[in-house]
Amino acid sequence: MATILIVEDEIPINELIKRNLQAVGHTCISVLDGSTAIHELSQREIDLVLLDIMLPEMDGYEIFRQINGTPAIFLTAKSSLSDKVKGLTLGADDYLVKPFEMLELLARVDAVLRRTKKTSKTFELDGVKIDFESRQLFLHDHPVEYTPKEFDLLEVLVNNRNIALSREKLLELAWGYDYVGDTRTVDVHIQKLRKKLDMDSRIKTVYKMGYRLEV
Repeated sequence: MATILIVEDEIPINELIKRNLQAVGHTCISVLDGSTAIHELSQREIDLVLLDIMLPEMDGYEIFRQINGTPAIFLTAKSSLSDKVKGLTLGADDYLVKPFEMLELLARVDAVLRRTKKTSKTFELDGVKIDFESRQLFLHDHPVEYTPKEFDLLEVLVNNRNIALSREKLLELAWGYDYVGDTRTVDVHIQKLRKKLDMDSRIKTVYKMGYRLEV
């Protein structure tokens, strides 16, 4: 997983982002201002910066100019087209407008890390190995047969591990926004994954909500 620097002066938002990123396995350093951010970037290797634009003393644009090519996602309340164009023209990897869903942030973080080769292409747990690049599954080194949707669902669970996901959210993320179907479809696919991968103790049912992969 990645080392992520969070530059956000609103402490509750900073802490919320940090908790969710740590839940899925990332290492987080959180700071409240630009000068501290620049210092952290000079002291350690950072894989990704989550950067608020409206900061005291030094705004996010100025910080970005000083981070020497480190991948960055702007987090901001500014939603005008000109602000987005400015951020992306400077070279930012993405731009997310507040308020945003935490799952959307996690998905965008994952997408940037994949593009910049800063995230693992495999995942291993209890004898299960997932190769995301080749879309192969193994259980104790033996290949596991699966359907495309089973793999998509498993990838969503892994990318959002330790986070409870509703059936509706799983449908949205694994089947797509345009999918229209019964949420029991999720239950059927979850049961198949549990059986094929021997993950009854890992893929937990969240009462009256959905599921969570516990790692």
